[in-house]
Amino acid sequence: MDELMRQRRVYGADHDDPDPGPQPGHSYRELVGGPLDGLLLDVTGWTETALREGAALNTEIGRFGPGGRAEYGPRDGDFDRWDWQGDIP
Repeated sequence: MDELMRQRRVYGADHDDPDPGPQPGHSYRELVGGPLDGLLLDVTGWTETALREGAALNTEIGRFGPGGRAEYGPRDGDFDRWDWQGDIP
């Protein structure tokens, strides 16, 4: 894991977590755009189907505020990055 990756914050990590970055042996996708831009999503153990479908991730900072979700899905040709597809209630 390169140094830049180790400095990144993982989606779902507490803000006061002393080590909110990625952990060795885990697989991550970079979230690009939208309210969760720049975070890493831990996809360790996800099925190939789930990785192709993407995810709707809870966020309080999206269009719909608390209780809303941000949809992210794999980028064509670059499956390590998931692009924001919009916010949903």
